[in-house]
Amino acid sequence: MPAPAPTQAVSAHLALRHVDRRYPDRVVLRDVSLAVGPGARVALVGENGAGKTTLLRVAAGVDDPDAGTVTRPERTRLVHQVLPFDDAATVDDVLDDAVASARDVEHELAAAADALADAPAADQGAAARRYDVALAEATAAGVWSLDVEVERVVAGLGLAGVPRDRPVGALSGGQRTRLALASALVARPTALLLDEPTNHLDAAGADFLAAELRSWTGPVLLASHDRRFIEDVATRVADLDPSSTEDPLTSRSTSGAGAYSDHLRAKAAARRRWEEQHAAEQEQLEVLRHEVAVGARDVMHTTDPKSEARAAKKFYADRAATTIARRVRSARSRLEELERTQVAAPPPLLRFAGFRPRSTPRAEAPEVLVEVDDVEVAGRLGRTSLAVRPGEHLLLDGPNGSGKSTLIAVLVGALAPDRGVRTSAPGVRVGLLAQDVTWPDASQTPQQVYLRAVGEHAPPLVSTGLVSAHDADRPVGALSVGQQRRVALAVLTADPPDLLVLDEPTNHLSLGLAEELEAALVEFPGAVVLASHDRWLRERWTGDRLDLTAPAAV
Repeated sequence: MPAPAPTQAVSAHLALRHVDRRYPDRVVLRDVSLAVGPGARVALVGENGAGKTTLLRVAAGVDDPDAGTVTRPERTRLVHQVLPFDDAATVDDVLDDAVASARDVEHELAAAADALADAPAADQGAAARRYDVALAEATAAGVWSLDVEVERVVAGLGLAGVPRDRPVGALSGGQRTRLALASALVARPTALLLDEPTNHLDAAGADFLAAELRSWTGPVLLASHDRRFIEDVATRVADLDPSSTEDPLTSRSTSGAGAYSDHLRAKAAARRRWEEQHAAEQEQLEVLRHEVAVGARDVMHTTDPKSEARAAKKFYADRAATTIARRVRSARSRLEELERTQVAAPPPLLRFAGFRPRSTPRAEAPEVLVEVDDVEVAGRLGRTSLAVRPGEHLLLDGPNGSGKSTLIAVLVGALAPDRGVRTSAPGVRVGLLAQDVTWPDASQTPQQVYLRAVGEHAPPLVSTGLVSAHDADRPVGALSVGQQRRVALAVLTADPPDLLVLDEPTNHLSLGLAEELEAALVEFPGAVVLASHDRWLRERWTGDRLDLTAPAAV
């Protein structure tokens, strides 16, 4: 393998030029070029596994490209999906580390002020220049409002109630994600790279982050499943999905101005143009091939007299043969050119097939599928009662800490409440799509996981439209987070349960699949209980709602 191309490190812009990134079993990025200028906010979208996280890692310098170059500002920061914090570090440790460079500037300003005050007359000029430089840097770093800024960001992301001496290892997954965001925002890097930044953010937190990014003066590059967030924040959308690019022969990435709604329209139009161009070229190829084949036969027929009488007309036959031959040569030349330049066939779209009918329909549905009566989990869920009936579609409402995920855990029987009881009707099947998918054996393939869960007589895994044939035989541990959630969803769709419970179902899913899943849930004949911060989904929800107003747990 050739050595990675050199990476240039200092610029006000973030730019990738003709970047390739390969893994042992596949090419993730091929010839990707993308530029993000100061004040621009570019949202990366694409199918799960298209390379969004990989591109962010390459852009941040965490991974080297196998080809191409990357130019980035000197202070570039990536907020990962999986956090790199030491479990023993406290919340204060993380925040102090984030503002360490600003504290250094503050200390330098104090030292420069002391040096200026103590400098003899001969050294006053040099001391004054040092102080001026330190003052300018301190102003840019905002050192006078640093403590206030930290408190503002911490509160805006819903962490004000978390004790500062709490170890990172004792935080919930959502708190860890919000702490990573807070540390990045208070560090004020020039370029900010975000991977699924609104996971674990409620509406207030997402609005706060959106406002922060809209005022960011440096480049912002983000990958997000949150359609409303992209609509509110992005100045441009870059699509890594090879099934949507207008020019499939030259690049896997297309970028267009506008937010999510504009992107959807542009993507559909680009796909349509691609399909129409391919169809027209294939039709033209057929015409030219026919013209070459029939014309060649005519030349042979015209120049092959069968009798003495026909030989007398040789002069006219030769003229006809010359005309036909010229036409055949022209057709053959156009055929060769079109065969060389034709666009590739658009790759098939991975479309969610929806939920299948149950393999064993219930003869008579009970009045109530699952009921929780006056349940409570100390510090996590206030006293709550809920009866889920057949066909009911219910959205759990409430800010972070109100107990949505806890109620889901009680509802599916995964968590025993501290008080109250959970009951379910005999034979009721409950299926859960959890926020975090885990596998007992990450070396198993999606095909093995699927067959073990649903049986040998289930419909083929690829027929669900959730897992491609290429990914069906790769280890689940090698798949992206979004692809792993697709596998878990495929298991639920093959033989749907009586009660489908979904905890943040659109997290990590591609935008296209999120749209398809949302539409499929409307038609799902069983009961659905869903918790989601996805404002796009919530704004269009037509089912019932349950508002959990318990005070935020920390």
